[in-house]
Amino acid sequence: MNPRENVMAVYRGQQPDYYGDLMAAVEFIPDPFFVRDALLPQDGQEYQDSWGTVRVFLPGAPGPHPHITRDNVVITDIEKWEEQLTVPSLDNLDWSTARAAAAQIDRNEKLACFFYPGGLFERSHFLLGMEDALMAYLEYPDEMKALLRVIADHKMAYIRKVAAETQPDIIFYHDDWGTKQNLFLPPGVWREIIKPLQQEIADTIHDCGMIYMHHADCILEPIVSDLVEIGVDIWQGVIAQNDIVKIQAITQGKLAMVGGIDGPKIDVENITEEQIRAEVRRAVDSYCPGGRFYPSIPNGICFREWNNGIVMDELANYGREYARNNPVA
Repeated sequence: MNPRENVMAVYRGQQPDYYGDLMAAVEFIPDPFFVRDALLPQDGQEYQDSWGTVRVFLPGAPGPHPHITRDNVVITDIEKWEEQLTVPSLDNLDWSTARAAAAQIDRNEKLACFFYPGGLFERSHFLLGMEDALMAYLEYPDEMKALLRVIADHKMAYIRKVAAETQPDIIFYHDDWGTKQNLFLPPGVWREIIKPLQQEIADTIHDCGMIYMHHADCILEPIVSDLVEIGVDIWQGVIAQNDIVKIQAITQGKLAMVGGIDGPKIDVENITEEQIRAEVRRAVDSYCPGGRFYPSIPNGICFREWNNGIVMDELANYGREYARNNPVA
């Protein structure tokens, strides 16, 4: 099987040649907004994104981050959000690079993937600041519903534009809804404010003929049934702090998952090669029996090159051995 065929065999619950990271079988289509907003010089200077949020990319950091202060926050008063928010236009974006990249992907071999960060929750705390956003979800639910309605409408319009311009196989939607310990919001608040709009976003992705892959490298265990109801096809970023075996039982094979290898546990100094290989084998042995599972490091790689090389080598070898010795019924 080629990479696309193998990935889709796992996705359909069929026999693959090997178990490995789905992300190794995708090619990315560049997002004009992301290129403009997040591909910043690594100079520690402040840059404003399309929504007005100030970001910085510190030297040595893995990526740019919002740098929100009382002086530069976009929305200073949630009750006045309409007069303080400027929604970026979808007109006059340069799609030439994205179209060219999409045209060069051999879709017989790979899946075309459009990375779409800045989901509803993340965009809300980019606009308000994390502390004020969390308080607003609890104290001003009506205003937050109205704000997220506008953000969701923008996202759905953009998804339709993405489909028209490049027609990816996968929308890789990014919204971290929690930490390694719990959700950011109580499940009831998430269900009341975010879930209905996320359902509309999922429907839009599916109406455009694309797979909805949701990145959240955090605890989502309390809302996994909701993910299935919404229509999330693949959860990418499943950290081992979730009870993954329990989640597989709850979701009954309706949610494909990518992750399971405890990256921070093995991306450390003074660890042996065998300890790294044992963690890869643990993830494969624990989660692949549940089906529709792609063992991987949830955030993609170990940042230490030596550690990452061992992970990839063990995954390539043991993932193939496991598939050979444990055929799908």
